[in-house]
Amino acid sequence: MWIFLCYAVGYSLTGVMAPGAITAATLVHGGRNRWAGAWIAVGHGILEIPLIFVLLFGVGSLLQSDPARIVIGIAGGVFLLWLAVQMFGDIAKPSFDLKKNPTVAGPMMTGFLLSATNPYFILWWATGGLMLAQQAQNFGATALLLFAIVHWILDLIWLTILSMGAFHGATLLSTRNQKILMGFCAAALLYFGAVFITRAGGLLIDIGVMD
Repeated sequence: MWIFLCYAVGYSLTGVMAPGAITAATLVHGGRNRWAGAWIAVGHGILEIPLIFVLLFGVGSLLQSDPARIVIGIAGGVFLLWLAVQMFGDIAKPSFDLKKNPTVAGPMMTGFLLSATNPYFILWWATGGLMLAQQAQNFGATALLLFAIVHWILDLIWLTILSMGAFHGATLLSTRNQKILMGFCAAALLYFGAVFITRAGGLLIDIGVMD
């Protein structure tokens, strides 16, 4: 079981440390609140941990279906575009201040929504992640619970490191450079949002052509 958990840690890191929308959002929130990454991980875990157990009841095939991928992709893309527009709006404000502390619900809700509307996160769990969960289940309930906890702790550690780095980096940056950092993150969210919608739209067209 311990050998399996070591393997699971290595594989989990491919999802945990992959750059994406959550990484960009963590850097933005981290510039304001050093603990933002931890709260984003909490919001992420609120969805992720139950998802692990739900997938074991056969929902994985449903999440891999074309209609589900289209809905998740479009919803996720729209949400990311909305976030990007909000961030660009903040940058344009004369009173822009990256250090303005958001409420705890801000990063936590961001972590939840970005997870729920990220088609790559959903597909990662519906494929390789599900395989790991099934293997953990074969070792018993304790191994499955340990797997879920260890995977979430990796998220917690990585996202906290990112937000801590962003917070202390923002302390050293001028307002102009803070705007550049936030603009880069907003552009990243804009890119991922466009990719989500484009790929979901392409899948929708493919279904229409096949029909």
